[in-house]
Amino acid sequence: MEAFIASFIDYLRYERGASVATRVAYKNDLLQFVAYVREHTENGKASLGLVDSDLIRLWITSLMDGCMSPTSVNRKLSALKSYFKYLMKQGLVLNNPASLVIGPKFFRPLPQIIKEDELTELLDGSCFKADFIGTRDRLMMEFLYETGLRRQELAFLKCSDIDLMAMVVRVCGKRNKERIVPFSERLKLQIISYLQERRSVLQCDNTHFFVCKNGRSVAGATIYNVVRKYVSNRGLRTKCAPHMLRHSFATSLLNNGAELNAVKELLGHSSLSSTSIYTHINFDKLKEMYYAHPRANR
Repeated sequence: MEAFIASFIDYLRYERGASVATRVAYKNDLLQFVAYVREHTENGKASLGLVDSDLIRLWITSLMDGCMSPTSVNRKLSALKSYFKYLMKQGLVLNNPASLVIGPKFFRPLPQIIKEDELTELLDGSCFKADFIGTRDRLMMEFLYETGLRRQELAFLKCSDIDLMAMVVRVCGKRNKERIVPFSERLKLQIISYLQERRSVLQCDNTHFFVCKNGRSVAGATIYNVVRKYVSNRGLRTKCAPHMLRHSFATSLLNNGAELNAVKELLGHSSLSSTSIYTHINFDKLKEMYYAHPRANR
C-alpha cells in the first residue's frame, strides 16, 4: 500500500494542481493509516488486500477516541478516499473501501470578521511607520481586505500580475485556478507609492511583488505575523489571521448588495456552497430589519 503513495502525491501535484500544504497533509495522513494497518494485522503488513471499510471505520474511531477534531478526521478520510479513487483509476484495486465510510458530523463555525469601522480605523495609516516596511505592511493589509486574496496567493504575487492601467490583479489560486480581481484607485496609488519606495531603498530584481528588507520574497508566515501584529496592537483582537481579512472582504461585499455568484468568482471558490457561509446576517443588520416592523418602536 505504501509503495503507491509517492505516485499519488505526484498525481496530486501535476494533474490536480494541489498545493504543497495539501500534498504534505495527505502524505502524512496516508502514512498514518499505513502505520495503523500494520499495527492491527497479524503479519504486520499493510497490503491493499487487507484494507476494507470496517478497518477504515476502526481507524476513524481510534482518531476520535484520541480527541482529534471532526474537521481533522474528515480531512484524513478525504485523503484516503482520494487515494483509493486514484488506485482504482490506475487499475490497482477493484473498489474504494473508503467510499462507504461516513466521517463524523461537525458544525462549521461562521467565519470571524473584523467590522468595517474597525478596519477603517486600522488602515488609516497612523499605526504604520513612515519607512519601507511600514509602507509594505500597510499595503499588505489593504490588499488582503480589498481583494480577498489568500495568504499564499499574496506571498506568490508577482509584479507582472498587477495591471495598474486596468486596475486588476491576476491571481493564481488553488489548483492553479486563475482569476481576475479588480482594485480601487486608492489601492492603485498605494501600489505606486510602494513600488517607488522599493526601487529607492532596495537594489533587487525579485519578480515577486512583496519583498523583505533584504530583497527576498516574503513568506506566508511573514504575512501572518504582520496581520497579527497590527490588529493586536490596535486592541481589536488578541488573535487574528490573514484569512479573517478575506472573510471581512466577502462579508462587506454581501452586506453592501453584491451578488453571491460575483463574490464566489472574486474569492476563487469552485463551489457556491463554499461562498454561501458568508450569507449570515450580522447583528446590526438584524436590528435594522427588526426596527422596520411597525410595532418595533412602540
